[in-house]
Parts: sequence; structure tokens; C-alpha cells
Amino acid sequence: MGLLPVEIKVNVEGDVPGALSALGSSRGVLTSRRIWFAEDRQGAAGGRVPLLDHGVIVRFRLGGGTEDLTVKLRPCDSEQLVGRFSDPFQAGPFTYRIEEDWSGNGRVLAASLVRDCPPGTLGEAVAPGADAAAAMDAVQDQFLHACAPSVPLDGLAALGPVMSTKIDDVPLDGLKADLEVWSVAGLEFLEVSIRVKPKDEDDRETFTERAERKQRKLEEAVRERGVELSEHPETKTRRVLTALVEAGGGLTRPAPSA
Repeated sequence: MGLLPVEIKVNVEGDVPGALSALGSSRGVLTSRRIWFAEDRQGAAGGRVPLLDHGVIVRFRLGGGTEDLTVKLRPCDSEQLVGRFSDPFQAGPFTYRIEEDWSGNGRVLAASLVRDCPPGTLGEAVAPGADAAAAMDAVQDQFLHACAPSVPLDGLAALGPVMSTKIDDVPLDGLKADLEVWSVAGLEFLEVSIRVKPKDEDDRETFTERAERKQRKLEEAVRERGVELSEHPETKTRRVLTALVEAGGGLTRPAPSA
């Protein structure tokens, strides 16, 4: 596995509308979507998030004229990624990415298999009582069974929706940043992110130094606009899923068989 792209993130809490304004959100392209996360139904009913605890994220996004279903391993390690999943690929309707996620001092490896779906495809899978696992394609099943074989995938329930507003390609001190707001269960987060891709001439040291410079530049650009960065140690996905489980998150028992 060669050099991998890096997604660099900072999170903002508190006055999210004020932060959006300060960061120039009006200069980007806005998309509104609803997001659900699948979790083990029994675990979620007991206040737990077993899939997430095993590093597995199953995410449904609906709205903005598109739908997609993402299966992600985060954190993972390169030894887990076997066979066809040891290298990124794109083969419609699938996009398979392997990249590093950087947030503050944390750096983890993430692998995600995204399937683009026609509008109207995923609504049944996120309905109360539905088995969310049924929406996963055979390739996504293969990915999880090959790279996370110990994770049980029977009886998944979709928790949500999380309301998402994403503004892409916002110019920020020479960077192109994406801003995404998540709102659910009394929580509101703003994530500011950039992607850094390796160049042909990069070696690991050169690329890492360039990514670290851009990370510092992003953090400084946000702070210089009077926006305070969140110091919360947990990822926004874990915080949102925990809040959804505690709130019930639309979780209901499956309808009894006739």
C-alpha cells in the first residue's frame, strides 16, 4: 500500500450559525441530507453500540437528489484489508477509499466502501422495524466478511435521522474546506475538513510534513476567525450514535411475523 490521502478535520460546538458565518459558508455549494446509522438492534435497545465498538460504521444518506450507503472500517489497520480491498478502486456504483483520518493529535486508518443508489432506494431500509442490513449489496457484505469477519451483522436497526447540511469547497486562507453541520437529539456539531492527496514525487516524510503544515493552517484559519475548536475527545459519530441510542433514535421492534 503506497501513500494514502489524508482527511484532516476540526470540530466546532457552541454557536454553530455564528461559526458558519465567520468561516464564509455563503461562498460554498450547499447540500441538505438526512443520515441514519445502522446498529445492532439488541445492543442499541440495551444502550450499547456494538458495531461502532468493533470499528464498523454503516451509514445511509438520503437527500440532495442522491442516496448512498457507506460501509466503513474506522479505525482499522492495513493487515485487515485483504484481497481486492487492499487497494482503493472505483467501479460504479462503488467507490472504495483507504485514507488516514487526522483530528487533533489523533491519526487513524479508515477504509470505506460507498455505493451510490438511485433516489428512493434506501427509504425502506431506514424505516422503523426494518432490517437495515438487507440494504447492503453483495460487495459490501464481502468487504465486511473479509475485513471484519468477527462482527455480527444480523438484525441491524437504522438510528436517526441526523440532519446534515454540507457546504463544499469553501475558500479558507488558500485551502478548500468542506463544512458539515450535524443536528440531532439536542446536539449540534460543525465539522470543518480538508483532504490532502499525495503527489507523484512525494515520499512519506515529504507528504507527512505537507499534511501537517496544512493541518496547522486549517486550525489557525478557523481560530483566527474567532471560532473555538472543540476539545471533546470522542468522535462526532460516537457522540451522535450514543445520543440516538439514549433517545431511542427511532428504534422499534420488528413487526411480528404473520
